Amino acid sequence: MKLLEPSEDRQVFTLPFTPAPSDIDENGHVNNVVYLGWVQDIAIAHWRSRAPAEEAARWAWVVLRHEIDYRRPLMPGEHAVGRTWVGERRGPRFDRFVRIDGPDGEMCAQTHSEWVLVDAVTKRPARVPAWMEEMFS
Repeated sequence: MKLLEPSEDRQVFTLPFTPAPSDIDENGHVNNVVYLGWVQDIAIAHWRSRAPAEEAARWAWVVLRHEIDYRRPLMPGEHAVGRTWVGERRGPRFDRFVRIDGPDGEMCAQTHSEWVLVDAVTKRPARVPAWMEEMFS
């Protein structure tokens, strides 16, 4: 498995994660589904941190697919740091990458997701404007 790293022309947004006791599964580590929730949380936080309020109200994002790799379990009491960045835009689509590392810097999980921009009123896909790509570059 190749570790995901951002290209030099992309901004990276980070967000810390602290597992709750309910995030620990019967195997004694953070459940795989929790990572997917964190992927959603960091993507939303990234968008909200960059988009002007009036534009954020005009647009919404939906996921077409997630591809996730797991490498190292995150254990109770450990904290993680998530990093996210976007790839290239393609019409209404944007690739988004998330890497979640444990306290030792080792990758716990990483995702490549495909998101689609939709008009918040019509709920129809819309071409990603150039200013949005620039906002994340």
